[in-house]
Amino acid sequence: MRTEREQELLLKALDAFNKRILIISKDFRIEAAVGLDQRLGDRTLKGEYCYVAFFNRDAPCFNCPAKKVLATGSFAERNIVSDPLEEDKRSCLFAYPIHKDGEIEAITIFTFDTPVLEGLEEELRRTNSFLYKLLQSACDGFIATDLTGKIIIFNDAAVEVTGYSVKEALDSLNIRAIYEGDGAREVMRNLRSDEYGGKGKLKKYQIMAVGRSGEKIPISLYASIIFDEKGKEAGSIGFFHDLRERIHIQKKLEKTQLQLIHSEKMASLGRLSAGVAHQLNNPLGGITLYTKLMLEDYDLEDNAKEDLNRILKDAQRCRDTVRELLTFARQTNQFMKPQNINKAIDQTLFFIQNQTLFHNITVRKKMEPFIPLVLADTQQLSHVFMNIIINAAQAMDGNGAITITTEEAATKDKVIVEIMDTGPGISAENLEHLFDPFFTTKEEGEGTGLGLSVVYGIVENHGGTITARSIPGRGSTFTLEFPIIHETEKGAEHAEYA
Repeated sequence: MRTEREQELLLKALDAFNKRILIISKDFRIEAAVGLDQRLGDRTLKGEYCYVAFFNRDAPCFNCPAKKVLATGSFAERNIVSDPLEEDKRSCLFAYPIHKDGEIEAITIFTFDTPVLEGLEEELRRTNSFLYKLLQSACDGFIATDLTGKIIIFNDAAVEVTGYSVKEALDSLNIRAIYEGDGAREVMRNLRSDEYGGKGKLKKYQIMAVGRSGEKIPISLYASIIFDEKGKEAGSIGFFHDLRERIHIQKKLEKTQLQLIHSEKMASLGRLSAGVAHQLNNPLGGITLYTKLMLEDYDLEDNAKEDLNRILKDAQRCRDTVRELLTFARQTNQFMKPQNINKAIDQTLFFIQNQTLFHNITVRKKMEPFIPLVLADTQQLSHVFMNIIINAAQAMDGNGAITITTEEAATKDKVIVEIMDTGPGISAENLEHLFDPFFTTKEEGEGTGLGLSVVYGIVENHGGTITARSIPGRGSTFTLEFPIIHETEKGAEHAEYA
């Protein structure tokens, strides 16, 4: 037992203690207070419920440490909950039980400094708000999860990339659903290794995510494991960047690079071909001339005449090849003038559709009647169409259908021509080399491999483009585009087509 003197000194010490102390009963009524005014407004603190007097509530505080003291019989401190900044979750800081005969008689609460608490919580609120805005304004997606994979933070950029709303993500989405297949497990396995930036970190890791619609999205991921104060894993965070646009640009650059390489190769071969053609023309001319003179000036036996005619025929074939080489090298004169694409196609068909090769081939024309004019050489244009159409007929072995379509592009700046056949198609491997000089799928001696190279060069020289696509077993389609020169000058010919 303490003496009266000791008790007196202890009470004075409490009054001098620079802390606020409150003693409450087990039903939360205020029994005594130190460092607090004994009156609150016009009310006396003693006998008031603490949660009413200080927080104007109708029940004890959400995380009141006094409730824990009553439940456990031992010291308790305020627990920081998921969001300590909410006003309805404020409470006192520390609580101790006062025992009598082994039972809790009352509870002592100290550091009960509401203004200080409010100041700290306001600072926390501002910090929390700043961090929230920082994450929301990030250009890359940001996701934070707990140990179970439940998403607890999901920013606006993550919404834009994945298609999930924030509510969906926080309410029902697990991080495992964000990654393709077993991607979440793969990410955690790599996070726990030392191979990708050190243990607990993952840098510039490319993986496939899955959007709400099921679309697969390539992403570059930066992730970290969150550890608690004891060094145990508490969750993870990750920033990720959508790579779709970057990959699209990279593919376009690669395609452009291949086109430049192809153009340079074509130009080099063109210069070589022009030189070879000029060197061959003179001797071929001599062979042709003297063969004709021998046939005209001498009375020869039939066998000799037959041999000379064979020489003449082969020389003519060589001259045709030289002509193709010159065309490929663009060493022929061009007469460019406004042309009607439909008319050029009709003229081409007029020359070839009565040939034996086309007797069992149906030619369908779906040509827009009032087509804009293009600047072109009519002879070269006919050569382009003739080469593609004859190739299609040969590919079909003289049986099938060829559909020719013309139209003005939606952009109103070019004319589009499509020539589609029902042949066996072209393999993906051959399709890559279709316009390469000297590349041919025909038997030896049946083609020079220059036909489509010449076509490519003519179309390019006209400021146009040509592409081919094919489905093996279902046919091939060639698409040609030529720039329009007179948008207001329409060709009125060929209003109806078969």
